[in-house]
Amino acid sequence: MNIRKDDTVMVITGKDKGKHGKVLKVYPKKSRVIVEGVNIQTKHQKQTRKARAEIKHQEGPIHISNVMYYDTKEKAPTRIGHTFIDGRKVRVSKKTGNAID
Repeated sequence: MNIRKDDTVMVITGKDKGKHGKVLKVYPKKSRVIVEGVNIQTKHQKQTRKARAEIKHQEGPIHISNVMYYDTKEKAPTRIGHTFIDGRKVRVSKKTGNAID
């Protein structure tokens, strides 16, 4: 997977198309990510002895194919490639050629 935690991504398809945010969690086996402020779902929290009942709004997982890495310097989405720099494999922006990591 090219997308990692704390990357900034942009949603390219679906109801939240055009939004961008930080990746909060990655599920590589399911090929899904949770992006901050995207795919908001409502969940009802039952009342307990310590907490009152409430309706929570939280981010749901979105498939990895529906997001694209967002280059904050260029302010545009870009594809990711890999190359070796000083013997290390690093991610590289296809649009600018700059190393991401």
